[in-house]
Amino acid sequence: MKPTFDDTRQHLLDTGHRMMAEKGFTSVGLNEILQTAGVPKGSFYHYFKSKELYGQALLEDYFVDYLADMERRLTLPGLSAFERLMDYWQGWQNRCTLEGHGDECLVVKLSAEVADLSESMRLTLRDGAERIIARITVCIEQGQADKSLPEGDARHLAETLYQLWLGASLLNKLQRTGQSLQTSMAMTRQLLRV
Repeated sequence: MKPTFDDTRQHLLDTGHRMMAEKGFTSVGLNEILQTAGVPKGSFYHYFKSKELYGQALLEDYFVDYLADMERRLTLPGLSAFERLMDYWQGWQNRCTLEGHGDECLVVKLSAEVADLSESMRLTLRDGAERIIARITVCIEQGQADKSLPEGDARHLAETLYQLWLGASLLNKLQRTGQSLQTSMAMTRQLLRV
């Protein structure tokens, strides 16, 4: 008997996320996704017209979950904006240094790989990164209002921090020591010092 899923589309996305976080987009074939998910090819094409559109949907789904977790972290009650931002960066560091790199950031994993392959996926990655930077900007502005973060151009600081952490995450994939993330944490504290 074939397994059934409450939401086959979501099951395909969740399966692909795990596989692509490990192997990348081009290294994972459609048949491998279908076999791992236990879903027939016809069901895949019912939800997605192509692997490229599947990849775009996968990234959109990733950003929905990522931004929801980010919102939860950046609205923790009883903390200053500085403390909420540091909790966010600590969560990033923890995810990147887990044994086996379990909850890989698809922005880090797929940006360089798909930016030249698929315009729709590139735009989805660009727009998702923009929403992350915008949310960091809001938290910095809140910190400037509550005096827990330094005055200045909040948007510029948010972009700088996001770029710092993306770069550190890429280096961590090469080095696998966590040192680049520790350096980013120290630099983040310095940048956010009042």
